[in-house]
Amino acid sequence: MYTNFIKPFFDITTAFVLLVVSSPLFILLLIGLALVNKGTPFFIQLRPGKDEHLFKIIKFKTMTDEKDKNGKLLPDEKRLKSFGKVVRALSLDELPQLINVVKGDMSFVGPRPLLPEYLPLYDEVQKKRHLVKPGITGWAQVNGRNAISWTKKFELDVWYVMHQTFALDVKILLKTVKKVIIKEGINTEGQVTTTPFNGSN
Repeated sequence: MYTNFIKPFFDITTAFVLLVVSSPLFILLLIGLALVNKGTPFFIQLRPGKDEHLFKIIKFKTMTDEKDKNGKLLPDEKRLKSFGKVVRALSLDELPQLINVVKGDMSFVGPRPLLPEYLPLYDEVQKKRHLVKPGITGWAQVNGRNAISWTKKFELDVWYVMHQTFALDVKILLKTVKKVIIKEGINTEGQVTTTPFNGSN
């Protein structure tokens, strides 16, 4: 009852309201990132959702497309400017994913949608993370986020899939707010982005 009816209704209606309420901030971020990036303020990429169906995830683009003299993108840390750092530190880059929630691609709480190229690397247990819609936040995000191994993340994702309840979702949302406020687990030490999954890490 909760996962099939109550949760989707809550997700869509709440995401719509939040989009309306946050529209002034949304517009400011859109303009600011467009200027900083000297181009599009959005990062759009294919990600696998429920039952591994692909959808286009929407995020704010926090890194520029700056390249070296050979036309190769500069390292992540050099493309992440001060404004982008603030947006990422406050998790405001996730704001456009409310659009994904309204569309039904995502939920507020669920395993984070990862890259399509990871799909063949999952074992049979890890694949269970795709039995539910991916989330803006999730059990793995409030229990280590980028500071834990991929193996541990997948263990936490699958545990959530098997145990999701209204009370657990509320707990995850509250812990997410706390972590955003104290800026905990934004990046692994010395890294701007997470180390790619290779099937064993």
